[in-house]
Amino acid sequence: MQAEGESALAPSGQRARHVVALTLLRDLGEIGQSDLTATLGLDPTNVVALLNELEADGLVERRRLPQDRRRHTVSLTRAGKRRLAEIERMLAGVEQRVLSALTPNEQANLYRLLQRATASPGRVTAASCSTPSIPCHEPQVSGGHPAGPSHQTPGAP
Repeated sequence: MQAEGESALAPSGQRARHVVALTLLRDLGEIGQSDLTATLGLDPTNVVALLNELEADGLVERRRLPQDRRRHTVSLTRAGKRRLAEIERMLAGVEQRVLSALTPNEQANLYRLLQRATASPGRVTAASCSTPSIPCHEPQVSGGHPAGPSHQTPGAP
């Protein structure tokens, strides 16, 4: 599924790491760059490069903190929100095609198992935010109840 997601993302110029960062910024709102780095669990240098790419595309905005000009906050722009919505719709189609061989109950079980397998207290994982392999929407099983991972605050049970 990840390969299909990456292929689908390619024309937009985005990669899975971009989608994860955009999703976090949408879900968390404006956040300190160092806090974003810690949440992503990446090296600060890699996060700077990632944010440079997103900022060059007009998808995020960094602002210096007036009280400490060495520190920045990061937020999603309107263009970033639109791009993320487009990506999530596209990835939902990929997910639907890839998982079409599974019954709705099997899909629900898969989501639960993936979320449990990747859960780590206090850390954002693929199961708690959109990635090409696990979008954050809630697939419906019979009866209209959500089956998959929900939009929840990262680190929440």
